[in-house]
Order: sequence, then C-alpha cells, then structure tokens
Amino acid sequence: MDAFRPLTVDLPAWVPTLLGQRTHVVSDDERVALAIALARENVAHGSGGPFGAAVFDDRTGRLIAVGTNSVRRLGNCVLHAEVMALMFAVQQAGTHAFDRAAPPAIMLATSCDPCAMCLGAVLWSGVRRVVCGATREDALAIGFDEGPVFPASLQYLADRGITFTHGVRRAEACAVLHDFVAAGNPVY
Repeated sequence: MDAFRPLTVDLPAWVPTLLGQRTHVVSDDERVALAIALARENVAHGSGGPFGAAVFDDRTGRLIAVGTNSVRRLGNCVLHAEVMALMFAVQQAGTHAFDRAAPPAIMLATSCDPCAMCLGAVLWSGVRRVVCGATREDALAIGFDEGPVFPASLQYLADRGITFTHGVRRAEACAVLHDFVAAGNPVY
C-alpha cells in the first residue's frame, strides 16, 4: 500500500563538496555565511529553495549537521532547511532532542528567519540560540508564506531561553532570495 512507502530524506549530492573538510566554524558571521552558501548552491544546482541552515555546538564551533530546503526536490512540505538540519543533527547525536540543561549548547545558523513551522522545530529540538541572515519580511516580500509568526511567538521562545540574532549578512542572504525568483523558480 502506498501509505506505507518508506520515506527517504537526504541532502543534495553537492553538499559534501561544499563542506569540504570544514568541521568547526567559530564566529556567528561565518556560521551564517555557511548557511547562505548552502542556500546559494541549492539555487545554483536547482536542488531546492533559497534556504540553508547549519547546527553547531555553540561552545566549540563544531559543525554537527547542515540542511537545505528540499521541499520540491523530495516532494515534502516539511523539508525546510532548518528542519533538515535539525533532523540530521539529532540523528547524529542519537537522540530525539538536545538537552537544554546540559552542555553542549546547540545553536542554529540560518540563511533566513525561520517560518512558523521551523520555529516549532527550534523549540522542540533543544536549540538555545538562532542566528539568521535575511528577515521574515525579506522572504514575505518575494512571496514566500512564512506562516503565523508574531511578536508573541518569539517572546514565547525567549521565555524558554532561546535567543535570536537577526540580519547577519542580510544583504548577501537577500541576494540569494532574489536570484531564486529571477531564475523563474516557483515561490511557495
């Protein structure tokens, strides 16, 4: 029966080449640069939407996992870059979520502010900090539906100890969004 077909979730074949031997990234600027590079290559290779994300051990800078938007490539509406990165990170750790009370502190670098679904994934994943490139408004301006994200949504996360930094390398991240649209890709 088709309802029980196995689900395969993978990253595009070009990801290992982009990452190379990179195992540690210390600064927030460089972490967001990696997320943007993932988004840019995803657009250039036609393998997904203009979004990338990476999960790090915030104390050491150790790269744990990356994700690219794979919604259209894999035909699954939940495969946003942040969700992909978090899925691979917890799989790597052998757990369902990172323990917020115990080190290492986990952070997520994204090429764009997370949508409503991805904010939920951040909450339940154990991520303590999120650093973003383009803003929600930038994604909305080109037609992406970011869902119901309100100031109260971000306050809810802040009340649970999750901090956000917005606009890191914003112009560079926005350029990827605009390149995606200019190439005639569908905005969803």
